Amino acid sequence: MVSRTRKLRGSRTHGRGKKHGRGAGGRGGTGNAGLHKHKFKWMIKYDPEHFGPRGFFRHAQPHPTSAIDLEDLARRIGEFEAAGHAKKDDSRINVDLTAAGIDKLLGSGRVTMAMRITVAKASPAAVAKVSGAGGEVVLPGDAGK
Repeated sequence: MVSRTRKLRGSRTHGRGKKHGRGAGGRGGTGNAGLHKHKFKWMIKYDPEHFGPRGFFRHAQPHPTSAIDLEDLARRIGEFEAAGHAKKDDSRINVDLTAAGIDKLLGSGRVTMAMRITVAKASPAAVAKVSGAGGEVVLPGDAGK
C-alpha cells in the first residue's frame, strides 16, 4: 500500500493549504497564545480561572483605627457625657475616648475648653492644641507619669 506522504510527493502543500502545515499555524499559535483573542471561548469553557487573582489572601483583616478630631470631640461632648465616657470637673472635662471605642485623636479643629483626654494614640498637633487650651492628653505610655 502506498503511503500518503509518497502519494503527495511533488505537491507543494501536501493537501494542507498554504499555511496549515507550517509551524503551529493550524492550531492558532503555540501554548496559551490567543486566549484573549481567538481562543477566548475555549478559555472560558475549559480554563476559566487561567486569568485572575492568585497568591495569598489575608483572612484576618487588620483592626481598623477609629479616629476623632478635636472639632468632632467638642461637638459630641454631650453625647460622651450621656454615655458616661466624659465627666465635667470644676476646671476641666475628663474624656475617656478608649472606653468610647475611639483609638486615635487627630488635631484638626479648635479647642475652646480645658480637657483631660485619655486615648491610645494622638497626633502631635492634637496634643499641642489640647495643651495650649490648658488641658492634657493621657497616652498609655504616660500612665506612670
